[in-house]
Amino acid sequence: MPPCEADAPPTERGRYVFNSPRRALRSLLGALVLLLTAAPLTAPAASAGTAEPPVAGAARIEAAAPVPAATLTEVTGFGTNPSNLQMYVYAPAGVTEHPAVLVAVHWCGGSGPAMYSGTEYAQLADRYGFVIVYPSVTRSSKCFDVSSPQALRRGGGSDPVGIKSMIDWVTAAYSADTGRVYATGISSGAMMTNVLLGDYPDVFAAGAAFAGVPFACFATTDGSEWNSACSGGTVIRTAKEWGDLVRGAHPGYTGPRPRMQLWHGTEDDVLRYPNFGEEIKQWTDARGLSQTPAATDAPAAGWTRTRYGGTGDQAPVEAISLQGVGHNLYAWGMAARVLTFFGLDSAGPVPQPEPGSCRVAATTNAWNTGLTGSVTVTNTGTTTVDGWQLGFTLPAGQTITNGWGATYRPASGTVTATNATYNGTIAPNAGVTIGYQAAHTGNSAAPGAFTLNGAACSTG
Repeated sequence: MPPCEADAPPTERGRYVFNSPRRALRSLLGALVLLLTAAPLTAPAASAGTAEPPVAGAARIEAAAPVPAATLTEVTGFGTNPSNLQMYVYAPAGVTEHPAVLVAVHWCGGSGPAMYSGTEYAQLADRYGFVIVYPSVTRSSKCFDVSSPQALRRGGGSDPVGIKSMIDWVTAAYSADTGRVYATGISSGAMMTNVLLGDYPDVFAAGAAFAGVPFACFATTDGSEWNSACSGGTVIRTAKEWGDLVRGAHPGYTGPRPRMQLWHGTEDDVLRYPNFGEEIKQWTDARGLSQTPAATDAPAAGWTRTRYGGTGDQAPVEAISLQGVGHNLYAWGMAARVLTFFGLDSAGPVPQPEPGSCRVAATTNAWNTGLTGSVTVTNTGTTTVDGWQLGFTLPAGQTITNGWGATYRPASGTVTATNATYNGTIAPNAGVTIGYQAAHTGNSAAPGAFTLNGAACSTG
């Protein structure tokens, strides 16, 4: 499970990065500057008005044309951008005709590239053919503006306007389907997801917010990015009052409102749990729905899912409460549930390698209670593999503690290794070698069976 504090990045691809679950978001509080200084961040600090240096491994283009396939690419000169955001785009090799567009918004202290490497949306794009926009903040806090009056009205300025320009750029470059534009985010990105759907109800079909707050809950007028009353869960309004805030962002709009999926942990101590109930009130009212669930179930242990206005996978509002979970909410695998809610997994996946088109050789070197493993994957098929996930089961008692060449999830049991940014393409008859370090309790053997993008591989 990638740590995802509001603000701690889930991971950097190819190795584990564990951050304290409260530090980065609290970068907004001057009293905790020293604590922030001690916290590792995924992206270097950059002052407002200056762009970060190019990210290693990311291409950079300016023309309104498709970006290199299966490569995280920074796009510059994309349009009106009042708050100097950076734009990163990921387009899979198998982009569908008139693709859907997903805006994936990072946490406070994060970056677009960190959101790319710390979540599995890019791998899902490889499978389903949609294009992803990763906005990236350049102001020193690395938090999105969800507070200013400019951010809380359509076309008012600040971050939402820049993100809308990014969507327009992608729509032009890929002839994207303007009826299938979606947003998702973690913490600060979840708050921005609420803001985007409020400001631009005619642009977004749906959103998914992980550990956020209602639209305009963080509103301030003194230039501050932080609203302690909202973060503490003490801003309580009626459903209509919350709905009116959303409707006021785009006065006169009478069209349909986006669907919303909400996620929150009951033990969230950064953006307190009452915000979850206030979000439900807001989006049910905005959609003209009853606040009484149409369906309630438990899709996983400790989860309670309520659906409003419908009982299916694309209900108008869906809310998932995670019992005993803190602000570190996002976990690998949740993105697939987001895609189901959006409907992005219903068009059929991009064709995957045929069975028997891969060969894997795996060895281990053990000592006492530790080992290193080396895995070489060879493409024995006739077509290039663009983006890969290698599945295998670790012997009982083994737990991965570090890895290189791939991201490993989870650390034990049935593991999925996902390619790094630099080795995602495997040409016919070519191979890639990855490795990991693990603890063991006696059995130091290598895994015995592997799958590549779901297709069984030969071994030896």
